[in-house]
Amino acid sequence: MPGKMVEFPSNGHTTKGYLATPAAGKGPGVLVIQEWWGLVGHIRSVCDRFAAAGLSALAPDLYHGKTASEPDEAGKLFMALNIAQAEKDLAGAAKYLADHSSTSKLGAVGFCMGGQLALFAGCINASVGAVVDFYGIHPNVKPDYARLSGAVLGLFAEKDTFVTPQTARDVEAAIKKAGKPVEIHIYPGVDHAFFNDERADVYNKPAAEDAWRRTLDLFRKNLK
Repeated sequence: MPGKMVEFPSNGHTTKGYLATPAAGKGPGVLVIQEWWGLVGHIRSVCDRFAAAGLSALAPDLYHGKTASEPDEAGKLFMALNIAQAEKDLAGAAKYLADHSSTSKLGAVGFCMGGQLALFAGCINASVGAVVDFYGIHPNVKPDYARLSGAVLGLFAEKDTFVTPQTARDVEAAIKKAGKPVEIHIYPGVDHAFFNDERADVYNKPAAEDAWRRTLDLFRKNLK
């Protein structure tokens, strides 16, 4: 059930993204936000998995055509991300996805850099009713948790040196302090990017499968 590349308006410009929809045509809409590598095959396959599970998924291309295959290159793209432009791209993506969603509330899920941006999306767009943050990190993205309009699920890794368990607990505490619902899971014995099945060095199937189940459960419960 392969998706397709689409274009959507973004504050007077256009941004591309990968859209995958279920066989029924529409399902609850989910924004899928890239890792620091860009809009690569893994992120597109995650969109396809959502579509197979009955949801509509859109991954906006926040690097506007650029991708990386080496950490140094990815790090440069990561740090060069224009946060103001990303905010506009995410808002445009949410508006476009709404036309392909069977629910008024959307979900947002992201990985690494995208996890932090998923939290950001949940704070800047009232239509986002649930957020899943997979080991999110970006030093220049600072979500205002008081503006969250839905539940948050955080999925982290015990051995992660980028986003440590203490960082995960700090995120949990900050969201709770803002009076918003949050649930955090720290998977024992696994590393950053444990969900990425294209990275044999860190992929952990049991943790990834459990995280996927929790992600679908959150969206099916909260996207109405």
